[in-house]
Amino acid sequence: MSVRPILILPDPKLRLVSTPVDAVKPLADLIDDMFDTMYEAPGIGLAAIQVGEPHRLVTIDVARQDESPRPLALINPEILWRSGETSTYEEGCLSIPDYFEEVERPSRVRVRFLDRDGAECELEADGLLATCLQHEIDHLDGKLFIDHISRLKRDRVIKKFAKAAKRDTP
Repeated sequence: MSVRPILILPDPKLRLVSTPVDAVKPLADLIDDMFDTMYEAPGIGLAAIQVGEPHRLVTIDVARQDESPRPLALINPEILWRSGETSTYEEGCLSIPDYFEEVERPSRVRVRFLDRDGAECELEADGLLATCLQHEIDHLDGKLFIDHISRLKRDRVIKKFAKAAKRDTP
């Protein structure tokens, strides 16, 4: 398949709310492209909107480099339940390159989604997978991980990326 360009902050498309997917089959090429793009970046999660496609679709693989890949494609994912306990992970984002910040989120979640064959699935996750699921589902709702940090830090990073975008635009 192919590697697609990843949208970078402050691209306004990153704030779009993605639309639900009606037909799973036409997404096969997009899913393959998203995995290729995610692995090439390299990253552990990618939402379709990050490659300019406003579909409720994410790809995730939280396997470590010394482990076999565990690719997971989630179509129309929705969080059914969040734990009361929280955990903090240092998050980054392929759309906000080279910027990392501690983010506190529920430590466990239960998610319902369609797999790439259209089968309805549920997954309960904790640890890094739970964080990644929440991060990617946020993308589908037009939210970025920087929306979970202090306003001061968020304003600084937005300003930095807006300045870089102006500099890079002919």
